[in-house]
Amino acid sequence: MRVGFLGLGRMGTPVVRNLVAAGFTVTVWNRTRAKADELAAEIPLTVADDPAGLAAAVDVVMTMVADDAAVEAVYLGPEGIAAGIARGAVAMDLSTVAPATSRRVAAALRERGADFVDSPVSGSTKTAEARELLLMVGGDDATVARVRPVLDAIGAAAHHLGPVGTGATMKLALNSIVFGLNAALSEALVLAERAGIDRLAAYEIFASSAIACPVVHYRRAAFERPGEGPVSFRLALGVKDLGLIAELADRVSAPMPQAETNLREHAAAAADGFADWDLAGLAEWLRRRAAAPPDRACRVGGEVAAEREAAVEREAAAPPDATTQWEAAAEREAAAERETAGQREAAARPEIAE
Repeated sequence: MRVGFLGLGRMGTPVVRNLVAAGFTVTVWNRTRAKADELAAEIPLTVADDPAGLAAAVDVVMTMVADDAAVEAVYLGPEGIAAGIARGAVAMDLSTVAPATSRRVAAALRERGADFVDSPVSGSTKTAEARELLLMVGGDDATVARVRPVLDAIGAAAHHLGPVGTGATMKLALNSIVFGLNAALSEALVLAERAGIDRLAAYEIFASSAIACPVVHYRRAAFERPGEGPVSFRLALGVKDLGLIAELADRVSAPMPQAETNLREHAAAAADGFADWDLAGLAEWLRRRAAAPPDRACRVGGEVAAEREAAVEREAAAPPDATTQWEAAAEREAAAERETAGQREAAARPEIAE
């Protein structure tokens, strides 16, 4: 099977290495060509000149990029995947994006006679290297079955959750917990420090207790030695994901007050100079707030928090009896999209005097 991969970031590169190790014929493309050429000098793969050319030459196209804008550009741009993908091929996006983005891409590819699967991943760079990623998959049964060998080559478990968009939805739900844990760890660690407990001793307790999930362990160095070592997940990307979570919650009328709080805090830290820090940098931001003069500590985060204060209280609506929960969520999201599109169309029409 010929596999194409676009996006050689911290997670994408080890995924490509595992694809090659599994015996697939791999072609890659990266926005920065030099990174692709460097990888091609280490392992047997081909470097494509553009996404369209890559898509035309493979059976399965895989993407792993930063955000919704990057996904739409690489798929729907002038030289994007949709412009070159072969009829009968399958595209699979591993990025963390809005479910609506996955569905828009899927619709564009269907017009070209190609299929689409959204399969965001959960894990760290280390789990990616060890082929231990968790994959959350959305797509029709036949298409998921066709790409199952590829999924098995890069992860320890691939869960098929439903149609296109359900993988993206599940990833956002999962990440809401990850960011909540990140905030709680950050606050609790700084609390212990301010009360006179050594940072390393406090984290040892966390890592030995009931809360010691994988995140607590693989972010340990970042929490214990802030600002040192490699960044595994930028705080700015956390803010992006939390924004997607808030948007999805609003579309499907799911109350998420904790996620709203986490968004405010992470966004405030990013705005205060921590955007490029590891996600665990939230603790350092809180640490510096605690040491700052009272008026400064009160202001930090307040300005960012105020921007989202009006959108915090929502009621969950039960889905109609005639549909499943994912169908109801899709219907609510689609209705919101139609309303937004109508507003844009109305704004674009010239005013006509009566």
